Amino acid sequence: MAEQPKVSSTPISETTDPGPEQPLWQRSTAQLQADYHTDTATGLSPAVAKKRLAENGPNELTAKPQSNLLRFLKQFNNSIIYILAAAAIMTFLMHHYSDSIVIGLVIVANAFIGFFQERSADNALARIKALLVSEAVVIRDGQKLTLPSREVVVGDIVQLEAGDTVPADLRLIDADNLKIQESALTGETDSVLKEEDPIAAADLPLAERRNQAFASTAVTNGSGRGIVTVTGTQTEIGTTQQHVAKVKAQTTPLMQNLNRLGLGLSVAILIVAVLLFILGMITHVYSLPTLLIAVITMVVGSMPEGLPASTSVVLAMGTQQMTKQNVIVKTLPAVETLGAVDIINTDKTGTLTKNEMTVTDVLTPNATYTVTGVGYDAAGELEDQSGQAVAWQEDSDLEWLVQIAGQTSDAEFHEEDGQWVLTGEPTDGALTSLYHKLTQQDPAPHEIDSQPFDSAVRYSARLVDHKGKRWLLVKGAPQTLIRLMQEQGQTVDTAAWQKRLSQLTRQGKRVVALGYQPVAADVDDIDQLVVGQDLHLTGMTGIIDPPRPGVADDVRQLRYAGIKVKMITGDDPETAAAIAEQLNLAERAKAITGPELNQLSDDELVKTIDQYTVFARTTPADKLRIVRAQQKRGHIVSMTGDGVNDAPALKQANIGVAMGIRGTDVAKDSADMVLADDDFTSLLGAVREGRHVFDNIRKTIRFLLPTSFAEGLIVVLSILMDQTLPLFPTQLL
Repeated sequence: MAEQPKVSSTPISETTDPGPEQPLWQRSTAQLQADYHTDTATGLSPAVAKKRLAENGPNELTAKPQSNLLRFLKQFNNSIIYILAAAAIMTFLMHHYSDSIVIGLVIVANAFIGFFQERSADNALARIKALLVSEAVVIRDGQKLTLPSREVVVGDIVQLEAGDTVPADLRLIDADNLKIQESALTGETDSVLKEEDPIAAADLPLAERRNQAFASTAVTNGSGRGIVTVTGTQTEIGTTQQHVAKVKAQTTPLMQNLNRLGLGLSVAILIVAVLLFILGMITHVYSLPTLLIAVITMVVGSMPEGLPASTSVVLAMGTQQMTKQNVIVKTLPAVETLGAVDIINTDKTGTLTKNEMTVTDVLTPNATYTVTGVGYDAAGELEDQSGQAVAWQEDSDLEWLVQIAGQTSDAEFHEEDGQWVLTGEPTDGALTSLYHKLTQQDPAPHEIDSQPFDSAVRYSARLVDHKGKRWLLVKGAPQTLIRLMQEQGQTVDTAAWQKRLSQLTRQGKRVVALGYQPVAADVDDIDQLVVGQDLHLTGMTGIIDPPRPGVADDVRQLRYAGIKVKMITGDDPETAAAIAEQLNLAERAKAITGPELNQLSDDELVKTIDQYTVFARTTPADKLRIVRAQQKRGHIVSMTGDGVNDAPALKQANIGVAMGIRGTDVAKDSADMVLADDDFTSLLGAVREGRHVFDNIRKTIRFLLPTSFAEGLIVVLSILMDQTLPLFPTQLL
């Protein structure tokens, strides 16, 4: 995670000294102006901007792909290859060209296979580089200018509007109903409502820094202005790219075992070859050239050079089987690795859950109901606490609640490939989905005027014609609506509502209250009304992203197989823990947050990492630390993810698994395997296939080693018995 209190890891210049070591979110606008030597009204002068650009470089990310030649040469770094290469050179010098050519072809073929498997590794870095926006609106000398984003410098005042992409990391100084989609960094789909006021907290996770905006994130609503605090590689997205660049792809357990096997065999065979050569020299059984060919033949024959090819065939067959289960494998060794994992780290949103915010509970003044149907599924109904379906049209409060849910939402659904796709905010989508489930119709509000949600008042309102009269429909935070009613002299049983509300919040659910108040027929502007006057609270809805059907059973089977499932998410710890309990990730799910992780040293984290099942409010750097700590404990770790924020951990894990539908290109390029259907159940099938492949490889090795030893033994016996050499290297290969 980039260090927020500082402008850069290197001094920018005296003109941009960030001042006191104080977190950005705590600073006032006056402090920010002084710290970054800028003016919030007029911005920087062109001369100062030019100087800073020259000193600190352009606002862009750089990717340094590895040389293809170097990558190709690395394929020869293998003990078996060393010995085969030595044999090829010796046979060439002795003019046994056919032997030399065959051995050389085997070496080169293996090198090309490894080269093409690794070539896509640099794609992730290039994808991240492309995430920065190409243009930005900047205030310079009091004028709004549209500049290439690479020319944005620290201290610039950047203007943001809906539809823009943030060009650099900003500290906001103005936010008018500004919402920013930060899933690229946090992994959570909800847009974040921003503010400009300082936040007093001493330590804040990235997802809760509401007065900051980060490079590559998208503005979904409202407008705002901010001071550029860091650019280029110093931004949060730049730090993520650096993590990806620094992470070295992990050698799979299969390759580690094969390398150890190859090294052990190589040493043993070389010792036998030296002894055999000395024995031949002493006994004069062959002439020196013939003896050399005999020893080379023994070495080549004893080497299980068929092992890489045979292993590749077994892995390729496993890959084909996984493809049938919607699992796309990018590198062959990944097939076996998945069978060896004992920890699966997974994101919550969209992997364990549907990524479809859904109304699951409805509270009215007199009763509590549940809503059936998972996610945006069009099928669903209201049930009472005994599980009986209720006729909601016959209950006035329920009928009003359903109408308000539909008529105050701007979200829309359309069907793609049999799936409902949301256009709009997730919370609005949940309410629209409730209306759609119960009425089997799309909302058709007769709007006269509307007031969008504002963080200052914490509610939204819509003036509509309904049943021949005018009504003000209101939805917002429960405490806000109750307070508005009390301010207008209404009596509300706050304690009773709070008790029921707490039951939902403890389950990690977001609660939205809905109400209506009558309006005179000549009113056509919400500003004319006093919200809360004669307001009737029809009820509240509990909203959550529900677990995917079948995931709980998959988790149970994985635990039975000795594999622990850990949740790593940018979401709120209470919400994450509630989902973890529903899925039975552990007998007692223990959670830790990103800021709490930062209080632990690497050694302390390694000692305690196995205690935790849920890691909440995590940043890309946190995810990377978690995976490394688990590996230091001796675990074979799988990491699943879909966002840019997951890329470093995906690359660090023994096997990275990306989502095929929701997954970003960055995540897919960093991963070893892709779930084509985004279904956690597919991962369970892949684990089964991985263990089956491991068993097949073990059988293959048991077959090949005795065969290779027998070939070498033929040569040894020929020398010991003073017989003519029966086989040549070419024949054995």
